[in-house]
Amino acid sequence: MKKKIIIYFLFIFLFVLFACNKDKKQEVESDTKLGFTPKEPPIFNSERAWQFLLDQVGFGPRNPNSIGHEKCLQYFHKLLSECAGSVTLQKWVDDGYDGEKLNLTNVIASFNTQSTTRILLCAHWDSRPRADREKDPKKQKMPILGANDGASGVAVLLELAKLMKDNPPPIGVDILLVDGEDYGKEGDLSKYFLGSRYFGKNKPANYYPVYGILLDMIGDKNLRLPKEGYSARRFHPMLVDHIWNIGRSKGYYQFDYSIGGAVEDDHVILNEYGIQCIDIIDMDLIGNDSNDENRNYWHTLRDTPERCSKESLKIVGDVLLELIYKKPLI
Repeated sequence: MKKKIIIYFLFIFLFVLFACNKDKKQEVESDTKLGFTPKEPPIFNSERAWQFLLDQVGFGPRNPNSIGHEKCLQYFHKLLSECAGSVTLQKWVDDGYDGEKLNLTNVIASFNTQSTTRILLCAHWDSRPRADREKDPKKQKMPILGANDGASGVAVLLELAKLMKDNPPPIGVDILLVDGEDYGKEGDLSKYFLGSRYFGKNKPANYYPVYGILLDMIGDKNLRLPKEGYSARRFHPMLVDHIWNIGRSKGYYQFDYSIGGAVEDDHVILNEYGIQCIDIIDMDLIGNDSNDENRNYWHTLRDTPERCSKESLKIVGDVLLELIYKKPLI
């Protein structure tokens, strides 16, 4: 009798094992039909990402037509050409204020170029030509370093590029570094987002990634990422929830489930051109008029690396890697 019981339970065990393996095989086959097989994501190197931020700031302000702007462009081109399957420089001249002609360049780097299932990751790489939030009028016309407002999002994307070179992503990934995002004067949106406008008008007619993700001001030491209003309510609520759930599942409570205000940013322009793009942004910094100099530095000369951290870069980078390699929501 005891022998029969053992045989019975052994049969049940083998049956369950077979069923689980069958389900797992069907899941992988289903993913493959979608052009996607999950992979273990590589490890985000926060030290290297931090160096990417310091490298950008090391060129000085990167406002259009400046020396720092030109040197940083050369840096991006060299670095991404060593990592990506293809790199494209979109160069054009745009109209600035008072007859100024702006020499602008978007940088596009593509990975897993054979895949027709693609997502777009973007950030602006220019820095603001005027510190108009400075209280001292003498400082308001000085260009800013933009350590957080610009360099932080780019630093994360450069680290992802390095990782995707040696760990090809299971889906197609395009990195877009847009220029001229922060040129405009406050209240004049027509002179903001110049790079995303140019990209939208000049992208290939058949280029429609599954979705896009914009990174902006994600490097602050006291990072808090509520859901941006346009993204969560209008552009792609499901993707927002998915990304924030990934963040929370990894213990990153900086991904705050509350919905913040709606922000005019590059993602709004990209949506106008048919690309469903959301914004990951620390909105607490925008227009912050508190007495805390570690939080009220937006559009001032105090936007420096001292107010950023490599830990914040890693938080956002880890979530994006989990999304790309294991849970891309395609």
